[in-house]
Amino acid sequence: MALMDFIKKQFIDVIEWTESTDGVLAWRYPFQDREIQNGATLVVRESQLALFVNEGQVADLFGPGTHRLTTQTLPVLTNLKNWDKLFASPFKSDVYFFSTRQQLDMRWGTAQPITLRDKDFGAVRLRAFGNYSLRLVDPRKFHTEVSGTREVYTMADLDGQLRGLMLQHISDAVAQSGVPFLDLAANQVAFAKALHLATSPAFEAIGLQLEGVTVQNVSLPEELQKILDQRIGMGMVGNDMGKFMQYQTAQAMPTLAAGAGGAGGSVAGDAAGLGAGLALGQVMAQSIQQGLQGGQPAVPAPAVVPLKPDEVMATLEKLADLKAKGILTEDEFSTKKAELLKKLV
Repeated sequence: MALMDFIKKQFIDVIEWTESTDGVLAWRYPFQDREIQNGATLVVRESQLALFVNEGQVADLFGPGTHRLTTQTLPVLTNLKNWDKLFASPFKSDVYFFSTRQQLDMRWGTAQPITLRDKDFGAVRLRAFGNYSLRLVDPRKFHTEVSGTREVYTMADLDGQLRGLMLQHISDAVAQSGVPFLDLAANQVAFAKALHLATSPAFEAIGLQLEGVTVQNVSLPEELQKILDQRIGMGMVGNDMGKFMQYQTAQAMPTLAAGAGGAGGSVAGDAAGLGAGLALGQVMAQSIQQGLQGGQPAVPAPAVVPLKPDEVMATLEKLADLKAKGILTEDEFSTKKAELLKKLV
């Protein structure tokens, strides 16, 4: 009886892995000082692969199924150990199991804004975050490049490296996406596809397959966000420059009216600002009415109340800012400037 217990203790008949926890990518079977019985059973479950390694040399790889371990089913190991085809003795070898299940909801993101180069705006700073999923597809490469002789290798051990790979390829993804920098926030799907394409080779180099990438948020710098808001404003008026100028001036009317009242400190100043706002509103209403009536002439608008010098200067400053940002051309700016100068009191 003691002899049988000794034999059972020394020789292994069944080799398997039940994956008791999530997030484990590689697991080494605990042989200790025991040997594998010739003809032993290797059980590889679905979403697993098993790899035999002999003294640091990668040998035979087994997919899902139940395998009987003999010289016929272990050709590489047989060659490495120089076994005879009729070899039937117990043997030693490391056996590593790998999980090929998809690892979901892995997070990536920029801890700090990263600087990218954009053809329209030069150097810009971007923040973004999202998640990705992957699976292990090449145990030989993963064992050689990453996990090695570790007893257990988990996603937590690899998370920092993979997150760095994602961030490293963001600038390439922005370039490959073909999406203008200002439109990245509104084209997250295209950005995610480009990031997936740019990062996949780095994952494949260590035996992993990048299954999917999502971009949950892209934050633009404040100054570019203002330009984006202006583009949205232009879209609201159909990209018509005249209507956009009316829209911009209408947005500035409260400030102009307040400035006129504060500068003059009189009812006349307030009335001038209010009159200019009302006149502009009538012009915009006239434009809208013409569009609805198919271009029919509208009732002439009342004469515009003359503006004071400080009001004209404030409006000119806004127009100059639009010209500097490329929204107004030099000719459009000059035309508007001439119109404003004619309205001086």
